[in-house]
Amino acid sequence: MKSFFLTTPIYYVNAKPHLGHAYTNIVADAIIRFHKLLGEDAFLLTGTDEHGDKIVQAAEKEGVSPKEFVDLVSARFQELLPQLNIDYDYFVRTTDEAHKNAVQDFLQKVHDTGDIYFADFGGHYCYGCERFYTEKELENGLCPQHRTKPDFIHEKNYFFRMSRYLPWLREYVAAHPDFIRPERYRKEVLAMLESGDLEDLCISRPKSRLTWGIELPFDKDYVCYVWFDALINYISAISWPDGAQYARYWPGEHLVAKDILKPHAVFWPTMLKAAGLPLYQHLNVHGYWLSSAAKMSKSLGNIVEPGKMRERFGLDAFRYFLLREMHFGADANFSEDALIGRINADLSNDLGNLFSRVLSMLAKYFGSRVPQSEQRETDDDAIAELCASALQNYVQLFGRVQFAQALESLWELVRALNKYVDSQAPWTLFKQGDTPRLAAVMHTLLATMRKIAVCLWPVMPDTSLRMLEQLGQRTEKNEPPVASLEMEITSFEGLAADTELAPSSNLFPRIDVKK
Repeated sequence: MKSFFLTTPIYYVNAKPHLGHAYTNIVADAIIRFHKLLGEDAFLLTGTDEHGDKIVQAAEKEGVSPKEFVDLVSARFQELLPQLNIDYDYFVRTTDEAHKNAVQDFLQKVHDTGDIYFADFGGHYCYGCERFYTEKELENGLCPQHRTKPDFIHEKNYFFRMSRYLPWLREYVAAHPDFIRPERYRKEVLAMLESGDLEDLCISRPKSRLTWGIELPFDKDYVCYVWFDALINYISAISWPDGAQYARYWPGEHLVAKDILKPHAVFWPTMLKAAGLPLYQHLNVHGYWLSSAAKMSKSLGNIVEPGKMRERFGLDAFRYFLLREMHFGADANFSEDALIGRINADLSNDLGNLFSRVLSMLAKYFGSRVPQSEQRETDDDAIAELCASALQNYVQLFGRVQFAQALESLWELVRALNKYVDSQAPWTLFKQGDTPRLAAVMHTLLATMRKIAVCLWPVMPDTSLRMLEQLGQRTEKNEPPVASLEMEITSFEGLAADTELAPSSNLFPRIDVKK
């Protein structure tokens, strides 16, 4: 069986989860379920990043120790996962002993090759970013992320000889068009690599300034820089270097937001190269969710809380909106009006209405049992061909992390089925007593609806299973409803004659918008 390994970023626990965390987790879950639906052995890793200056500062503000603080906030991130129906396999924490040991092994391995050296250094240090900036990287003397003036710190530190691997990385990114996707971020990384601004990476902090970190194996007076520590979670969590899971799942894919592109696209591949390890296969980079056309922040009062959205609109509707509304890689604007619009148009009017009217007609005309179909006509064949094409597009687009486009290809089929109901007019066939033709129409509708329900399992897992159960299909929670989605493309069958179906359906009640 083919294996597939996906990681989310490990979330920095200096604040509680928000919509950005929810989106990343939901996308990751959808990707994992999609690969399970293809019949693959898929593994999802997520977790929390728990070292560094900002953790110490946040803990001091709360009046607790760093360990007490990270235990509390990491638990909030873990609690979010089942609330979003995230089917993850392992939750890693950078305070885990296994992770600490792996980081020290990795550091020692790179040190032994001569790619870590000790030097006297002065640089512009941003506590918000927890990193040094060169003069070239500052914008008008300010940190480009936080728009604050960094502190100039002069100290001795250890450095990773990253510059040695930058020419190789530039050639690799240029030669592998899908290594970083979407394309806009690949171009951004190539521009970084061609700018000449990148230098060797400072990978330590003296204990005289920071003790909350993983001690360097070759110098007990220093701890590891938080980013060098954090990135190694992607292999420490699957038992690198000698574990069975590492052999089984690495190399995998990463899913990150655009604000952490540089560490994942530059630091991490050069680190892997220096350690003699295989590179990851893809870096999938998404944009920001905006609210009122601005980045969400407490000061602007435009934070969207995932829990409240789930409670008000239903989890699967919320998941569908996030994947359908944002074109992966670009920024998108979140509003309740847009969410309600998607629910009413796509889910209630299109999908919900299709299931409601077809199952109601089946109850009236055939006692809620699937009829035997023997009389196929051109219109039925056209639906079967459209179904195969829509599913093929869905698989290809979803596999390329183009979720909005994949769902649109599926909705073309949903809308076509509603038009097919209108054009075939089963109510007229029933009045005319044309049972063979009526049976063929109903069978065509039901077979296609089943395939739509299967395709939606990665995006709306609970709704998908409800639809399949309404269609008389036995399902298990968190288990893919079919052995292989690709097999569904080549066959139009799936519902056995005389199967008993639900007499009615009310999947997505319309939301009334008060003027």
